[in-house]
Amino acid sequence: MSLLYIVEDDTNIREIETFALKNSGYTVEGFECATDFYRRMKVRTPDLAILDIMLPDEDGISMVKKLRADIETKHLPIIMVTAKTTEIDKVKGLDSGADDYLTKPFGIMELISRVKALLRRSSAIGEDEILTLSEITLEPNKRLCKVDGETVELTYKEYELLRLLVQNAGIVLKRDVLMERVWGTDYEGESRTLDMHIKTLRQKLGDASKHIKTVRNVGYQAE
Repeated sequence: MSLLYIVEDDTNIREIETFALKNSGYTVEGFECATDFYRRMKVRTPDLAILDIMLPDEDGISMVKKLRADIETKHLPIIMVTAKTTEIDKVKGLDSGADDYLTKPFGIMELISRVKALLRRSSAIGEDEILTLSEITLEPNKRLCKVDGETVELTYKEYELLRLLVQNAGIVLKRDVLMERVWGTDYEGESRTLDMHIKTLRQKLGDASKHIKTVRNVGYQAE
């Protein structure tokens, strides 16, 4: 049974999320501030964390950055929850290291769907084969991405996208295929999510981003 931590200062929202996820079979612990969350993290690390971006003592983006800087929580699956709706706010959340995001207000079924998809993809990691595409090297067993030998820090979704593209180099992958393979068959979010993840992935790859091609009205291809 997966353990989930929810950091949300709105008591009503936190209780609703906790109740729904518990009814879906998860063990859930809720916290109203970052301080309580960090204190509990010293005792036990969860299988996934859901962080609100607006908290009384520390913002969610700062929390994600700290978690990604710690070797113990570097690959912890994280969903960021935000009341902000502009694209730049979402991109900031993804750039900070969040694997996915939800914009308030959102439906409980959508929350459960995102949690299921992220946990499923996280548990599927285990390949040992080293993948290469020109100067890009992926080590799936370590979840490492290197460009010209230098490590590039990627979020969970960015890494999964790049791995899927590299594994199918030379093949155009349709948008719906990428959404299904990376976000899960039960994901019904807007496809713009894919474009934003590709955008941040390209930014992090720098010059190596030239290997990710956009195929207009179809999808993406690595070459």
